[in-house]
Amino acid sequence: MQQLYSFIYGIDWHPYMKVGSTILVTLTLIGVVITILMENRNPVKAIAYIMLLVFVPVLGLIIYYYLGRDYRKKRRFTLKGTKDEVLFESYMQMQRAELEQMQIELRQLQGKKQEISAMLLNTRQSILTKNNEVKILVNGEEKFPEVFNALRNAKHHIHIEYYIVTNDDIGKELLNILLEKINQGVQVRFIYDDMGSNHISKIPQLLKDHGAEVYAFAPVRINFYVNANYRNHRKIIVVDGTTGFVGGINLDDRYLNNGKHELFWRDTHLKIVGDAVNILQLQFLMSYRYCSKKVFPFATPYFQRSACVGNCFTDIVASAPDSEWPMAMNAMVLAINVAQRRIRITNPYFIPTDQVLSALQIAALAGKDVELLLPYRGDSFIVQHAALSYMKPLLEAGVKVYFYTRGFIHAKTMVIDDNLSWISSVNLDNRSFYLNCEIGVMMYDEETAKKLNRIFDEDLLYAAPVQETRWNKRNPLKRFMDSACRLLAPLL
Repeated sequence: MQQLYSFIYGIDWHPYMKVGSTILVTLTLIGVVITILMENRNPVKAIAYIMLLVFVPVLGLIIYYYLGRDYRKKRRFTLKGTKDEVLFESYMQMQRAELEQMQIELRQLQGKKQEISAMLLNTRQSILTKNNEVKILVNGEEKFPEVFNALRNAKHHIHIEYYIVTNDDIGKELLNILLEKINQGVQVRFIYDDMGSNHISKIPQLLKDHGAEVYAFAPVRINFYVNANYRNHRKIIVVDGTTGFVGGINLDDRYLNNGKHELFWRDTHLKIVGDAVNILQLQFLMSYRYCSKKVFPFATPYFQRSACVGNCFTDIVASAPDSEWPMAMNAMVLAINVAQRRIRITNPYFIPTDQVLSALQIAALAGKDVELLLPYRGDSFIVQHAALSYMKPLLEAGVKVYFYTRGFIHAKTMVIDDNLSWISSVNLDNRSFYLNCEIGVMMYDEETAKKLNRIFDEDLLYAAPVQETRWNKRNPLKRFMDSACRLLAPLL
């Protein structure tokens, strides 16, 4: 093309191209920096992006294009948040008298831990329920049989909202069950994240062809718009409005540990039967309305009082880019703050915000037993090294850190004392707290905490404790790599 211009116009095009490209890139960089400043972001995050743009301009622009643009205040997310709040308020008004009584009962049972539920209620984020039975499911070996059995017994509807659905053995079995239930007249509504489910293959189309409602959440490419942020990282299944599943395990073979994948995958999921399923259903309804522009009614069999006689007080904690507050983070920080004796956290991606880091350090300095279980080897080089940079300040404060060595630990759980438990899809990083749609379950129940504590103890059998003296003697090159990767932590 340049030779053609030279032949026609008799000029050398190269200098003009170089000058034009330089001017274009410079103006673009200036525009992006001004945009970052005008958005009033967290100063640390803003500086990280600006440094990236200054020192590696082209790479910085690419990273900013995919990961940095803030669309949370754009119309589509603003409208979603407003409508979600209306839906939540409508449901809450139906339960107000009973809610007030349950809050009083929870305060009598658990004291200051009731403040978590009060905060979630006051911010219109969760509605406390009592009549629940929960079952902790360890790894895919326990989850998938429970899920598939519940799906096969569905009578009216199946609602699925997932980050990763893969067209492997698990995906094919799921597809066959759903097609069978559709033929029996069961309604199937299916939402999958368009980026996370990049190996979903023909599953959506086959479901559509047989009558299911299928939606890709935030399609990766619409009119040349590409963004890696604002993904739907949730894992939700609701069957007939009576049984729900939520946690960290995606619909993928790797979680099954059946020998097909070399790496052992350790994760935790949760089955719920009881009134909390209504709140899980409400969160699905919000995502469904956002994707389809339709709703289903606040009526049976979608929403119904459970015949369950369980006694597990439960809050469903949801957060999303449109949330007014980072509720998953706030709930976890408050849980850490109200702990009396012990805090045990398992998480695969530990790039904590200042709030989380300070809460853990203060708890340890106050003499509380704080234990943190992380993977020995992560699945991301930068994330793993960035996480390691936080070990020194934790160890100095007295936090006990363990590295899980059996395989990759992907569980996202927390146990506070002996009566508060947390199972979720939430990673301990900026992306989960602020950018993704996430879901978690807070359970105010001694029996559930006892089970989760036992699982934590079993995981410790495959974990190595981190010794502060040995950690401080690590190879300087490794410490430098940790620190360098930490500079990118606000962007991860």
